Amino acid sequence: MDRIIEPELMTGEAQSLAYAEANFEEPNSQFLHLLQERIGREFQGNVLDLGCGPGNITIKVAKAYLQSHIDGVDGSGAMLKYAFEALALEPISCKQRIKFIQGIIPQVQLPFDRYDLIISNSLLHHIHQPDCFWQTIKKYSDKNTPILVMDLFRPATTAEASRLVETYAGNEPEILQTDFYNSLCAAFEIPELEAQLKQAGMEYLSVTQVSDRHVLIK
Repeated sequence: MDRIIEPELMTGEAQSLAYAEANFEEPNSQFLHLLQERIGREFQGNVLDLGCGPGNITIKVAKAYLQSHIDGVDGSGAMLKYAFEALALEPISCKQRIKFIQGIIPQVQLPFDRYDLIISNSLLHHIHQPDCFWQTIKKYSDKNTPILVMDLFRPATTAEASRLVETYAGNEPEILQTDFYNSLCAAFEIPELEAQLKQAGMEYLSVTQVSDRHVLIK
């Protein structure tokens, strides 16, 4: 099916609350596992988390890598509200190493000119012009910077999208089910992602399917 774009930002209170309260433990844990496979368990340095949303992965990574500082970026103030609330519950040793920043890529102003690690989970399918996403990563990295991007990929049919929603979000609120369906329809196919990397001059990154709905770029 053809791509159907969705709004770039989750700004609604009900939408943001549903997302913040949703159970994403399985994909979030998978993301951390894939990250540890990519960089090991002894990483230290400055991390950029693009599209951090309510901060789930940002905090999870900070807890796994105690010598890291993480800048989590999101364009939605409604989402970041929940990120700040979640961070407030963490010990001071974690709070001191995380900074949440509201801003839109590529214009957002970041504290560092280059990061030692760049991660992103479930942001790319929101971006209407994906080159902005890749150029932001390129700006704040070099070819030696580990990069880990996980996102949905677009199923072949609307029927398959509906099946995935029922399988993985059937017990979630209707608003979250609708968002998930829209996100699947807005996601990119693997050949499209490979073409984006080629256009951005980032062929050194590879695209791999890692579940029946997720793709990994590293």
